[in-house]
Parts: sequence; C-alpha cells; structure tokens
Amino acid sequence: MPPRPAQPHLNGAFYGPPVQPKNKSYHHPGRGSTCNPITCCCSCICNCIIQLICQILITIAIFAAIIGLIFWFIFRPNAPKFHVDNATLTQFTMSSTNNTLNYNLVVNMTFRNPNRRLGIYYDNIEATTMYSGQRFSTQEVDGFYLGHKKEKYIGPVFKGEQVMVFDGGDRSKYELEKSDDVYKIDLKLKLKISYKVLWMKTPKFKAKYECDLKVPLSYKGKVSYVKFEGTNSNFDWWGRS
Repeated sequence: MPPRPAQPHLNGAFYGPPVQPKNKSYHHPGRGSTCNPITCCCSCICNCIIQLICQILITIAIFAAIIGLIFWFIFRPNAPKFHVDNATLTQFTMSSTNNTLNYNLVVNMTFRNPNRRLGIYYDNIEATTMYSGQRFSTQEVDGFYLGHKKEKYIGPVFKGEQVMVFDGGDRSKYELEKSDDVYKIDLKLKLKISYKVLWMKTPKFKAKYECDLKVPLSYKGKVSYVKFEGTNSNFDWWGRS
C-alpha cells in the first residue's frame, strides 16, 4: 500500500462558505396586542360605569316623559284666567309745574280657575299701573288658593302721587285725554302660580298678565259718558321660580 501524502499545515482559518448568524427576537412590552392586565381591567370598569349611567339617564327621561303624558291626558291643565270687571278713576291730575301726577284708581278684577281636577295657588301678586309707559303705582295683593272651577274677586286701590317724566308728546297725549275725561292706563300683574294635584303641590312658576284699560274719570258725582268695558288680559309664563 503506497504511503499517504503528507497533509499541509493548517493555520486554523476557515475557508468554507460564510455562516449566517441566528436572528434574535426581542419582546417589547406594550406593543402589538399585549396589554397590561391592570390597565385593561380599569378601562373595562370605566366603560361599564359610563354605559350604566347612560342607560339610567335614558330610562329616567323615558319614564318622566310617560308620566308627563299621563298627567296631561288625565288632568288637562289649563292656564289660569284673569279678567278686569270694572275700574273707577276719581282723580287723575297732572301738575303743570312739577309733573306730579295725583291719582285715585280702583280696579275690580276676577281670578278664575278653569280646571276641573287641579287647584291653583296664587302667591306674590304684584299689580302695577302705568301711564304712557311709566309706572305710577304698585300694590301688593295677598295670595290665595282657588279650588276647581272657583273664582276670586279683588279690588286693589291705587292712590297717591308720583312724579312723571313727560316729554312734549306725552304732555299732548295727556291734554287730549283730559279733554275727553278718558285715560289709557296699562295694568300689569306679576305673580307666582303652583298647581295642586291630588295631595301634591307642583313647583312655583312665574306668570304675568297685561291689560290695556280705557278708564273714564268720575268726579263730583258725575260720570263720563264713556263707560268702562271689561277686558280680557294677555297671559304669559315667564320662568320658573
């Protein structure tokens, strides 16, 4: 057997194909679909609470609307009625020197409850008389209660003197009405109203009446040829107390 040829001396270097390094995977917390258990739990609880509150509010709103409709169809609430029956004016004199108005006015008025199943409380009644857009007297009227289909008659007295700020047009208007002994006087009422439903009482609501009156002057036992005519008044709600 022939002898093997001698192996050349190797220096330890590798001359084969290159070896690719292994890819390393790194875990990055908070990325992808991973979630912190505490954060996820808090988020779910908050969402559940918000959804529950929304459902409760919607349920309350629906329930209140149903109760309101039932109340409306059963009781059919109507606005309280007000009527000026008569007005007596025995003095309405304007001073030519200092624009002081001396007046004596009695207004007979009627409050009526048109409802069959509801009572009405009238509170804080404030009656104001005005001439040419200026207030000359205000009277406070005691509150009262009106049952079903009931009426109340009152007659506040407006008497005294008041300085009025008149321009030329207002003075001319007064002199013209003075020649006829018939004066255009505005009556405004502000009050608070609440309804009585069975044994319950509703919150108070603010209301107002406005009446335009033509009042003849009566003096020395004489009455103007123009007679006062009862007028219906404009009614309006203007807020909750």
